[in-house]
Amino acid sequence: MITSEQTERVRGWFSGRLPEDWQHSPADLRIDRDEIVVLLNLADVEAGASDAETAEARAGRASAFREDTRAQRMAIAREAQHRYERTVSWGVRIGDHEQLFTHVAAPTMTRLRQPERLVLDTLVDAGVARSRSDALAWCVRLVAQHEDDWLSELREAMATVADVRTKGPAA
Repeated sequence: MITSEQTERVRGWFSGRLPEDWQHSPADLRIDRDEIVVLLNLADVEAGASDAETAEARAGRASAFREDTRAQRMAIAREAQHRYERTVSWGVRIGDHEQLFTHVAAPTMTRLRQPERLVLDTLVDAGVARSRSDALAWCVRLVAQHEDDWLSELREAMATVADVRTKGPAA
């Protein structure tokens, strides 16, 4: 669990390290024990004649940004990876278009009993997922989507516990 102080340090470092022209508004950072995802908020494109045209313009701007900034992003990522011992991944948000360029898909080991495996197999057999692994990821996304408030409250409580631990006598 990453503490709120650690999160603030990472946010501070990136806000100082990222070029200003990459930040129409402050970057969003998503941090876990494996990865730091830097989601840059870029200026939106002018609306096109249709929604499809606007969507394609946003996708084109994201693609151009990815190619034009690759070397500089990789240099920043190397610094941050050395500093925070986590993989750094990148993405952009332009209007309602969000695109991750790279990100970690970390393997997770779990033991499931037959009732849980049957749920996954049903999702695979129904074509909702390609494999048990995809089905499990689908289930996790579904829980996160429907229990976002509860999960946010739980994360805040865990962060408070981690902060209290760092102030203890063994700290």
